[in-house]
Amino acid sequence: MKAPPRNPLLAQIVHTRHTFRRGWQLLRHRGPGQVQFWFIALGLGIAAGAAAVLFRFGIETLQEAAYGADDLHRLHSFAETLDWWWIVAVPIAGGLAVGLLLQFLTPDGRVRAVADVIEGAALHDGRVETKAGLTSTACSLITLSTGGSTGREGPVVHLAALLSSWVSNAIRADGITGRDLLGCAVAAAVSASFNAPIAGALFAMEVVLRHFALHAFAPIVIAAAAGTVLGRLAFGDVTNFILPGGSVLEFYAEIPAFLLLGLLCGLVAVATMRAVFWAEDMGDTVQTRARLPLWARPAATGALLGAIAVAFPHVIGVGYETTTRALTGDLLLREAVIFCIVKVVAVAVTVAGRMGGGVFSPSLMLGALTGLAFGLVATGLFPETSGAPTLYALAGMGAVAAAVLGAPISTTLIVFELTGDWQTGLAVMVAVSTSTALASRLVDRSFFLTQLERRGVHLAAGPQEYLLQIARVAGVMRGPMDDRAPDETRLWEMIGNGIYVDANATLDAAMPIFEKSGLPFIPVVRLTGTDLAPELQGALFHVDALKAYNRALAATAEEEHS
Repeated sequence: MKAPPRNPLLAQIVHTRHTFRRGWQLLRHRGPGQVQFWFIALGLGIAAGAAAVLFRFGIETLQEAAYGADDLHRLHSFAETLDWWWIVAVPIAGGLAVGLLLQFLTPDGRVRAVADVIEGAALHDGRVETKAGLTSTACSLITLSTGGSTGREGPVVHLAALLSSWVSNAIRADGITGRDLLGCAVAAAVSASFNAPIAGALFAMEVVLRHFALHAFAPIVIAAAAGTVLGRLAFGDVTNFILPGGSVLEFYAEIPAFLLLGLLCGLVAVATMRAVFWAEDMGDTVQTRARLPLWARPAATGALLGAIAVAFPHVIGVGYETTTRALTGDLLLREAVIFCIVKVVAVAVTVAGRMGGGVFSPSLMLGALTGLAFGLVATGLFPETSGAPTLYALAGMGAVAAAVLGAPISTTLIVFELTGDWQTGLAVMVAVSTSTALASRLVDRSFFLTQLERRGVHLAAGPQEYLLQIARVAGVMRGPMDDRAPDETRLWEMIGNGIYVDANATLDAAMPIFEKSGLPFIPVVRLTGTDLAPELQGALFHVDALKAYNRALAATAEEEHS
């Protein structure tokens, strides 16, 4: 046996290293304890917050190189001074760069964003794709710097998810721990990016995790606080939008007006989402019929955006300047309506063109423009019983964003934190509640969940729907050597009648077969090719599938109420 070192300092170093190694092994094999998890949440919050800060600095740096403007809040005004050919050339170059990245570094030419993070939380134990995710971050960075009409919250959320996935894989986290780490990273990134710690924490739980489990609250708040500190150290403790004074609610008399505003904002949100999905379908059709390569789609999108920006430069980038002008009442009714319509077109073109970016910032801009237009009409018709039009712009900003995100709680709070105005909460809450109630019935609850539904990922209906997509048939079936397995002759007869399920499929493919046939079991096969006969792997019993489904439901309920 090796003798311990005589030097006390060296002995302490050896002991510390041994303790750390043992703790790391325990962490990987048994998962983190509560106190350990809080420290991991703090570290992850710092990392995600730093990533969000660097991403924002990256946008500003590339934007200055592309347009010569170093202020995100003045890009619209600066672009008006540029030659038209430069306004067109910059997004084309950006689209070409994005297209080449997607062509060679992603399997499907699609940019990952918030919807993929939600899918990772629900179906993949809090993990997201690494290579495609890093490529998507680069694509969104280029898009937002070269005229893409989207926002930065989507890329920031996905970048945070990449960091949490790396940590989850490093410590071999289970599903609950992986999802909690994902929530911590997202909360920190949103908090750092928007200087909104309360909304950042609630956004992670309401939108990404889609539950408010008590055990996840403390670490998510710790991470959000860490991200906020980093964001404030980098950008200062300032609000993103400065409101004018005098935004006073004429309390009872104006409540019906804000109810109507909420309904209007819900319709605007639905129109925006459906415009994006229609544009995506149209882009798919054109690309298929014209046989365009993947890289050509973003490049063509850049050309369209450049053409729009020549006449309406306010569609370039995130849109802070136009949003601020709407919130301060510095737009005419005609301008607000036209800018809103053009922005919807620009957002639909950007997202459908696979250029990257998020939809939160555009929805803020659309909401502010809608609210201002409504407010100008309302105060013009009832000047004696109405407050300022800018109050309607503030309420509209929250109402459209909440309907698009499907997140009334976190959106209401983020509007307050973005503007620093906590005195008009009733107006915002009324408009947000009616807009989300209406929009959620016309789409699958939100923009992100509707995106997933269009891909065949059914999360909108809740865990009773998507949990069937988690359990694989191969893990539930009874093999040929099982004592309770049915007779092979009977199984081959069923296969001959076309009744079987692939071993690689999930239970959501098997359950409709049980419902339609009424059989107690179905054969499980492995499909080896179109010209080859299927290989019998075993049998899936209806009762086994139901037991697996019930266990998954119980585990989900336990997580959400723990």
